[in-house]
Order: sequence, then structure tokens, then C-alpha cells
Amino acid sequence: MRIAVIGAGAIGGATAALADRAGHTVAVTARGAQLGAIRTEGLRLTGAWGDHLAHPHATPALDGRPELAFLCVKAQDATAALAENAAFLAGVPLVVVQNGLGGAEEASRLLPDTPVIGALALYAASFLEPGRITITTGGATYLGRLDSTPPDVFAETVRTVGAFLDTRVTENFTGAQWTKLMVNHVNALPAITGLSVQETIADPRLRRILTASMQETIRIARASGVRFESLLGLDDRLLGAVARLPRSLAQYLPRLMGKRMGSVPNPGSTLQSIRRGQLTEIDHLNGAVVAAAAAVGREAPVNAALVDLVHRVERTSNFFTPAEVEAAVLR
Repeated sequence: MRIAVIGAGAIGGATAALADRAGHTVAVTARGAQLGAIRTEGLRLTGAWGDHLAHPHATPALDGRPELAFLCVKAQDATAALAENAAFLAGVPLVVVQNGLGGAEEASRLLPDTPVIGALALYAASFLEPGRITITTGGATYLGRLDSTPPDVFAETVRTVGAFLDTRVTENFTGAQWTKLMVNHVNALPAITGLSVQETIADPRLRRILTASMQETIRIARASGVRFESLLGLDDRLLGAVARLPRSLAQYLPRLMGKRMGSVPNPGSTLQSIRRGQLTEIDHLNGAVVAAAAAVGREAPVNAALVDLVHRVERTSNFFTPAEVEAAVLR
């Protein structure tokens, strides 16, 4: 099958390499050093899922029509990427693998003739040098059907993707997005401090901040009528209990998440963007909580403070110490 991956970063690069390993004809879009590396040396996958060197067709934008496409760019780049590649996506099943909320629905709105499938990648992949993707923690990819996507198209996409990715199906995709948003809360503090996810969770001050942001998010989700989907050992009942616990006890949740990541340092996708000199998707992670809070007449001050600190690092390239973060967030 002809498979296109728009955005050959950590998740897109892993998807492309795995599809290539399964025997599909793969095309990717990439820019700059990543494009040059893939063209000259190929795309190398290492880590938890073994080693594979793929040689996908690599261009800045699609130059042919695929039979199945993946959108794997950062949330803030999705609109531009869809517009640039729209001519080759009409009628082609499009799997939108994105953090945050509402990405698949927005893609469906922008491309009304394209059947869209929502996707959440629950594995950890690092892209720290051109042409190389490392899987630091294995995991599943969850797929959800939008109301506008024909059931038969969705079923065929699940079969195809499931042949090269560990794939699960959820009927509560909105709830799954919110649960993944909880997992993505580990991204902000590494981007602010320059530390790995495991290091931020191990630091008592940073762990308190992470816990506070998670509790705040659960409360906003509840106010928004969201039922969390069961993912990665998290479910609606557990998260509801965490929101009610004293912060000292609620730290059980980030400790559990850190333990499940293993010992390989995980920089988090937001810190990876910082290190590459790129803007992050923080407005679609912790910023999504702030927006959801405003939509129900509430505030999310902890998440808002984290968003502000990430933007300050983006502007200055200077990281904050744990003590500085604590003073800025838990005032």
C-alpha cells in the first residue's frame, strides 16, 4: 500500500519506519536537516521496537496521492500542513496523530471530503538528531472514528495500521484525548528546566507542581462533562480520586507514571522541540486546559503559569531551576 506520513518527526518518523518495515511503499514530508538526512542516509529506527533502516521517498510536501495518510506534525503546524498537502488528500483516509484536543475534528472540518480517523500515540519516541528516531518506551496507538467517517473505511484503516503498529480502538475518543492530555502533562516541566521527565518527577518541588497541574486538569474535565477513557493504567475512577486527594497523596500518580517509563531518560516532546530551536505545542497541551476552563467559566492558574514559563524558555533559550519554577507557579 502507498502510505504517506506528513511530518517525519518522532511519531511520524516511527510510523514511517514501521510501515516501511512491513513492506509498504512509504513517502514522508520533512524539512531542513531531517529532509537531507532521510534523502542521503535513510530513516533509522532504534530502541524498544528493534532496529530498522528505512528509505522512504522524502519531500517538503507530498508529490503524489497515497492510499492512506498520517498527519503527524505538531498541533500548531497542522492547519498549514493540511493546506499544503490538500490536493493529494481528498478522499484519502487520514489518520491524525496529535496531542491536545480537537485535532481530528479540525482536520475533518478543513478537509470535508477526507475521511478522518483520530489517533493517539501512547509510546515514547525521541527525535534528537536528523534521520534517527529512538523508541524509549513502547506502547499502543489508539484509533477513534469520527461521526463523519464511514465505518467500513475506519475498519479497513484499523486493519492496515494494526499490521505494523500495536493498535487499539476506542469509542470514547474525546475521553481518550483527555486521558492522553493527562499523560502529556509530563512535558511542560522538562521544557522549562531542561531535565528529563524522570528527573522532574524525582524532584519533590517539581513533582508537587506536576501533581497540582494534573489535579487542576481533572477538575476542569469534570466541569466539561468529560469521562476519561482507560489508558496506560489511568481510568475515570482513579483520576476522579486523584482530584479529591490532598496534594501530598495525589503525588502517587506522577510517581506511578515515572516508574512505568523505565530508566531510559525521556526528554518529552516539548523539550525536544526546545532543543531543536522550534516553537512547542504547549498551547495545545497545558494551554488546552486553560482554554477548556475558560469555556466553562473557570480558571486554570497552574496550567496557565506553566504555559507562560514554556513560552519564556522559547523566547530566551534559558532554562529555570526547580526553585524558580516553584516560586513562579505555586505562589
